[in-house]
Amino acid sequence: MVAPTLRTSSGTFGTFGTSGTPVVSMVVVPARRICLMGSVRSRAGHSRSALPVKASLCAVHRQSPRDAGTRPITLYASGASGCVPMNKKCHIVVCQQPRRDVRRAAMPTPEPRSTGPANVDTTPGWKRRYTIVAMCFMAFMLCNMDRVNMSIAILPMAESFSWSSATIGLVQSSFFWGYLLTQVLGGVWADRYGGKVVLGFGVIWWSLATVMTPMAAAMGLPALLIARACMGIGEGVAMPAMNSMMSKWVPVGERSRSLALVYSGMYTGSVVGLGFSPQLINMLGWQSVFYIFGSMGIIWFVWWVKKASSNPFEDPRISEEEEAFITQNTAVRCDLQRAIPWKQLLSKKPVWALITSHFCHNWGTFILLTWMPTYYNQVLGLDLKSSGLFSVLPWITMAISANVGGWIADTMISKGWSVTSVRKLMQSIGFLGPAFFLSQLGNVTTVTEAVILMMLSQGTDAFSQSGLYSNHADIAPEYAGVLLGLSNTAGVLAGVVGTWCTGLILDGGSWSDVWSVAVAFYLIGTAIWNAFATGERVI
Repeated sequence: MVAPTLRTSSGTFGTFGTSGTPVVSMVVVPARRICLMGSVRSRAGHSRSALPVKASLCAVHRQSPRDAGTRPITLYASGASGCVPMNKKCHIVVCQQPRRDVRRAAMPTPEPRSTGPANVDTTPGWKRRYTIVAMCFMAFMLCNMDRVNMSIAILPMAESFSWSSATIGLVQSSFFWGYLLTQVLGGVWADRYGGKVVLGFGVIWWSLATVMTPMAAAMGLPALLIARACMGIGEGVAMPAMNSMMSKWVPVGERSRSLALVYSGMYTGSVVGLGFSPQLINMLGWQSVFYIFGSMGIIWFVWWVKKASSNPFEDPRISEEEEAFITQNTAVRCDLQRAIPWKQLLSKKPVWALITSHFCHNWGTFILLTWMPTYYNQVLGLDLKSSGLFSVLPWITMAISANVGGWIADTMISKGWSVTSVRKLMQSIGFLGPAFFLSQLGNVTTVTEAVILMMLSQGTDAFSQSGLYSNHADIAPEYAGVLLGLSNTAGVLAGVVGTWCTGLILDGGSWSDVWSVAVAFYLIGTAIWNAFATGERVI
């Protein structure tokens, strides 16, 4: 006789021994919420196929188990209406669960429903998921503030330490060494231990590394490279952790605009970082941007620890109505720990389309992120302050376009467009727009023309937030963090190689060569994405 199995939201499996009959008793499990699969049988012999709603337990919680060795637990039923707390100590008797179901989640995965008007949340007031999205927005803003301050500070640092273009490229790319290491790990950790823990760790880690950057630079180039790599380790877990949280907190019909808003935090961070860094450097020295921006992350961490939750099932502040709405409109179970089907995941063409397209997209994006102020300085002859000011404008355009694209994408889906069509359209704009506008940079002769082309390039690039960046939760909602880690690993490789290669190209070539390589990758990404991408669930 096979022992029944239970899975909890803390990721713990509990297997319970039999007591001589097919009906066995459940012992205490150290978890706040419990999802149970199997059937419930009262002493009168009535059975249930599962525990989908609170009513399924009402006739059972007063029954006493026949085994004297069992103890009471606090039970939560999970199903279409969410994880419902009984708020009472109770005994329960469960039938055995077949071994083939052990690796499945405790309850069958609820498929997301259509995103039409019937699934619109009409309850009044501010929602808890809005708070989570806002906190993630702030984290991503700090993420890019701490990242782009180096692109401004590198100019006085290079002059002070007599660095060549190749050395500048090495310093800029060192961030990506650490960033690369934690992409997949961040997704695995987030899906297993919860996005709150992992994102919180990432922010406090990279904030401390940012604060220590000036001290590392004073010690020498090797110490600076290590400090930047350590900062990358912290920022590397941010995207996978956030994506894992969004797949649990955000209904399908709100996904594009919610992710667009969170990612626009990165563009806002670029605006703030590039806008304020020149002034801070002129007034207080280049070291000040690292001290001030890093300290802001420490303040955010305290707020996050007090207010955030990894998913709605663990949140003590969420209303029952909102929890039920989220559960009905997402495809993620309330348990955390489960085996990751790596072989199945990596056997899907849409997964590889996502990974490859992420690489192609990030080649151009990271070149602009790290080299734009240098381009303005070397090609257009702008000073430090003007380089930072004009570098801000494309990121403002990007922040606006990302949210516009998100609303357009969600509206199209609500009007009946397939998710696949919307993702392909949005990402095609995100590829072909930058490819065209960057190809024109070699023909400009004025600052105004260059800035306009940069703004148009970044503005169309932002539609990617409703394309490939929203696709992880579409094709693998339960493994969104892991999949984001995989694809972003490819994206980071593009950042490492592209940033470094740009320095090498500029030592013996021109900026036209830099843009030509980026355009080629955008065109390759367009072809692969439209051939193999999908918006349907594949795993």
